[in-house]
Amino acid sequence: MSIRLEHIGKHFAGTRALEPVNLDIHEGELVGLLGPSGSGKTTLLRIIAGLENPDRSDSPTPARLLFGQRDVTHVHVRDRRIGFVFQDYALFRHMSVFNNVAFGLSVMPRRSRPSRGEIRARVLRLLEMVKLEHLADRYPAQLSGGQQQRVSLARALAVEPDVLLLDEPFGALDAKVRQDLRRWLRHLHEELNFTSVFVTHDQEEALELSDRVVVMSDGKIEQIDTPERLYRAPQNRFVFEFLGDVNHLEGDVQNGILTCGDARLAVDLPDGREELLLRPHEVRLAEQPETASHLPVTVTAVSPVGAEVRVELEADWLPGPWLATVRHADFERLNLHRGRRLFAHPRHWHRFADSAPAAPATGRAA
Repeated sequence: MSIRLEHIGKHFAGTRALEPVNLDIHEGELVGLLGPSGSGKTTLLRIIAGLENPDRSDSPTPARLLFGQRDVTHVHVRDRRIGFVFQDYALFRHMSVFNNVAFGLSVMPRRSRPSRGEIRARVLRLLEMVKLEHLADRYPAQLSGGQQQRVSLARALAVEPDVLLLDEPFGALDAKVRQDLRRWLRHLHEELNFTSVFVTHDQEEALELSDRVVVMSDGKIEQIDTPERLYRAPQNRFVFEFLGDVNHLEGDVQNGILTCGDARLAVDLPDGREELLLRPHEVRLAEQPETASHLPVTVTAVSPVGAEVRVELEADWLPGPWLATVRHADFERLNLHRGRRLFAHPRHWHRFADSAPAAPATGRAA
């Protein structure tokens, strides 16, 4: 089931929570709504669910919400055929796992309610999918947080919704469980091919799970794109800075040289004040400066856990830390440890106009 939002906006007590937005979500797509607190992502999800109504518009293009070809703008939440998964699971504590999953089916109108045998078969099939069939007779208090969230998801899927909505579904879980459940949800989505929209403020979660990500800020959509394009080609500074760690290099450019205290970097930019942004993986560490790059730094912390080594740096020429990620082989070759004096060499940098969302400029160190 595809979803189309046309000029959907929302005010609360005179405060605009959501600018009028347009958004097309394709059938079978898994879309993440990503942004900081107050960005409007949860308001947008609740409007899709029917838990909030969009503002009425007097413009020639009124607000509309369509599921496929069906206009559901003013359709009650119970008639929208949506499944909703909450951050706090919202399971019925007095019901077993089986009865929690069966609840939505058992309260359907008699004319559309499946038989007891059909309900039982569907619930057991779903519990098998979420790998909890052996816990069907347990109660929520006897389950871990990750197991409770899988029960919540199975309950939402039991009524065979046209759209599945998830509000910070893994926010209450620890990092390892979140990672396992993200992988599991992605696999389940590919198997069942349902249309799904989820809210998160976790950049890694959005980039890992989503077919496309909607980045939001101050009630506006900043960019809609695939995770790869979003990370590699952000349309403005907000998107760039929100999607990961950023190093800042600000200084004066004169005759193709940017200077900041004792730091110097050759850049192909006009004279004037400039600020360059760099990802940690775009910083190379070396024992010596180069003709085009003189950025002295001191290692203040090293974290060798993971596929790459994360190195925190103190720059002599600006306040605040810099970050670099290096290969384990380079970690050993450079003998990285606290207090080690090195030089940072930008492989690549990004520059955004003050009037974002103007197109960013990128460049390489000379």
